[in-house]
Amino acid sequence: MSDAVRIALIGATGLVGSSVIRQCVGREDLRLTGIARREAALPRGIRMELFVAEPAKWGEVIEAVQPRAIICALGTTWKKAGADEAAFRAVDQDLVLDTARAARELGVERFVHISSVGADPMVKPFYLRVKGEVERELTKLRFNRLDILRPGLLRGTRENDHRPAERFGIAAAPVANLLLHGKYRQYRGIKVDVVARAALALAKRAARGRFVHDNDAIQRAAHTLPQIDYEVI
Repeated sequence: MSDAVRIALIGATGLVGSSVIRQCVGREDLRLTGIARREAALPRGIRMELFVAEPAKWGEVIEAVQPRAIICALGTTWKKAGADEAAFRAVDQDLVLDTARAARELGVERFVHISSVGADPMVKPFYLRVKGEVERELTKLRFNRLDILRPGLLRGTRENDHRPAERFGIAAAPVANLLLHGKYRQYRGIKVDVVARAALALAKRAARGRFVHDNDAIQRAAHTLPQIDYEVI
């Protein structure tokens, strides 16, 4: 474990965060620490710590853990934010950037951020505009390495999710993917486990720079994370 990469996961209880945790079961090359606002059931066999604290204390946790990389899987939905722009920004923008700034000040080298396909600070749709603004501000922080993942529709099961439109979209994604080619490939649905594996693989990379990953690049990154064989006792 001495050579294991220390990774802090912000947003450990969400769809992507939960998958990142599952992908770490049995791994000896990663040392994962979760940071969240509420407790979560951890999968059997996982070796990790989960710190539950208010966001104002997350910087203190990062300072204590001293991770080399952070995976930021923070995010809410328009519905959970009560269709309120300020409430949405409070999580998807303010909380992400406050955490990133604290990490940068504490010497974290690498930052992996889960964004969204279509993120652009200049577009009209509010959701995508906020995502784009966050990407722009993260770039200004000048981490040694910044990876921004822009997945299409995430295919996975959300806890206590009752959004029929999104569930229909996820179910239809395999068929819809066949119709999306060329520049539209980036909008294809993608399994959340693939995104999680890509985030872990990128968090291990030491090459400096800023990298933006669409669906195809996410798939390629996921394939570079070595598979492991383990037995849960």
